[in-house]
Amino acid sequence: MCPVSREPTHARGISRRTLVAGLGAAALVGPRIARAEGETPAPPENPLVVDLAARGRRVGSAGGTIRTLIAKARDVRYLSVYGYTRLVGYDADLNLRPDLLERVDVEGGRFTFTIRKGHRWSDGQPFTAEDFRYYWEDVANEKALSPEGPPAFFLVDGKPPQVAYPDPLTIRYTWERPNPIFLPALAAPRDPLIYRPSHYLKPVHARYVGKEVAEAKAKAQKLRSWAALHNRLDDNYELNNPDCPTLQGWVPRTRSPATRFRFERNRSYHRVDTAGTQLPYVDAIVMDVASQGLLVAKTNAGEADLMFRGLAMPDIPSLKEGEKAHGYRTNLWPVARGSEIALYPNLTTADPVWRRLNRDLRYRHALSHAIDRRTLNNTLLFGLGTEGNDTIVADSPLYAPELRTLNAGYDPAQAASLLDALGLTGRDGAGIRLLPDGRPLEIVVESDGEAEMVLDALQLITEFWREVGIRLIAKPQERTNLHRRSIGGLTVMVAAQGLDLAVPTAIMPPTELSPAQPEHYSWPAWSLSAESHGKSGEPCDVADVQRLLDLDRQWRDTTDAGTQATIWREMLMNHARNTWVIGTVAGALQPVVGAARLINLPQRALYSWEPTAMIGVQRLDEMFWDSGAGPRAEVR
Repeated sequence: MCPVSREPTHARGISRRTLVAGLGAAALVGPRIARAEGETPAPPENPLVVDLAARGRRVGSAGGTIRTLIAKARDVRYLSVYGYTRLVGYDADLNLRPDLLERVDVEGGRFTFTIRKGHRWSDGQPFTAEDFRYYWEDVANEKALSPEGPPAFFLVDGKPPQVAYPDPLTIRYTWERPNPIFLPALAAPRDPLIYRPSHYLKPVHARYVGKEVAEAKAKAQKLRSWAALHNRLDDNYELNNPDCPTLQGWVPRTRSPATRFRFERNRSYHRVDTAGTQLPYVDAIVMDVASQGLLVAKTNAGEADLMFRGLAMPDIPSLKEGEKAHGYRTNLWPVARGSEIALYPNLTTADPVWRRLNRDLRYRHALSHAIDRRTLNNTLLFGLGTEGNDTIVADSPLYAPELRTLNAGYDPAQAASLLDALGLTGRDGAGIRLLPDGRPLEIVVESDGEAEMVLDALQLITEFWREVGIRLIAKPQERTNLHRRSIGGLTVMVAAQGLDLAVPTAIMPPTELSPAQPEHYSWPAWSLSAESHGKSGEPCDVADVQRLLDLDRQWRDTTDAGTQATIWREMLMNHARNTWVIGTVAGALQPVVGAARLINLPQRALYSWEPTAMIGVQRLDEMFWDSGAGPRAEVR
């Protein structure tokens, strides 16, 4: 698969088939595999050869341990995110390329996957088309394991693909129409894992051993059903089962509960460098559990070799203090997020007065103009942020400056004028405007109680809005309850982080910009209707939002990157004009702490959940210890 272009493919005369042609033929074939004494590493016969020098990185040497910290035992699962081993995945430039797969060929609605010859699971068993067949027939389409059926990205117009397995190394998915969401879904931060270690799971599956035997095995483990036992053993994401074979770079060796989790290098991993050394370079990763409040202090004290999750921008001064004494660097990576704090007026709220007001463009513009984003920037982001709308960042090839600035300037006089034009001229004794039914204009802004920056921002916005006669009442709560209230139409406005996919390329789905996004805080009833195909929620009845839904469908109906880019740009401008979400300030910096002797960790890179999988696209498996100083010893 060639890199995903940042130009329309038709402009360069490149066919879709060429765009997604495999890299296997271009890579080195059969390189010399470095073998340490006593080791017999077994990558595939045609591994993925990584040219580090071509990307300005150093070829490394194997060995050593990387220590990191987690706030709770369950957080070990994030290694499967930033370890980022995928069938197809993004590289550091956000080009989509084969990874575990040797090749991907796409013709219209037909996707053909080619597995690397000789590829094996971590336990040495062959990785073949049977593992894809097992997932499709025995997991995704097995009611006991997947009550709702296959994931949504497998459905085009509600129909699943025809799946064929021409030989042990080939899998073919065929839809009647294009499915451009399929490959980006496989590159997601959370791997959908459309394959399973069939040899490991068949002995507990009712279809293979009989329901009576399978249920007996579950009962022996004090589980309610064979499906529960299967789910416990099927653990390539949570990483709590050391017996479950994996294709990832490191294999779990510790069972929960524990306070220290150890992962060891997968000797069957599919990647090698140009010198033939099998990746990952680092032999082991150790995750120590520490309370959230101690993560910064322990990092400052040098108790982690690589640390980012659990650290935030306010921690930078403290982290900088410990650099010299403990031999680490605090790298500052820009966070690719639409807005660090965004306000979501609920256009489908149950209250008819608030619903009518939230749907009025003048009202949303008034709220936007009443926010002093410069003060928010100086207070929350040390003045280093970017003020304006909730939109994509400048690193995206789809970016245009007006997307950030339109209707986002601080102008309290304009805000007051717009509110007056709405007829909100009456005031109570405290100077707060009155709603048409006589209630004070008190906006209850609900938020996730764990998002500290959001709560800090709301305190400042409370002061800004009071100047134009609006009272803001912040209501932090548990995230699950917030989602429940939103879907039930009980929220008037929600404060949360903004656009998650803020550095898109044209081939990435624009779902987050329309009610096609499940549980969107600006229109939860419309999102529920879209998700349930009209069985729940409410049909969208606002023309400009309906246009977003139409554009999302148009994007799904084409595989032309130029057309997809045009759709993206129209959807983004629709948001900028209509201010469906009120953005404030973006551009936070994520501290990424790395030991000074840890090589190939970039000083600067974009940091996000999607599409970069936190640090995933920067390839943790390529990092190694500087051999000149010797690998850092693991702290016992």
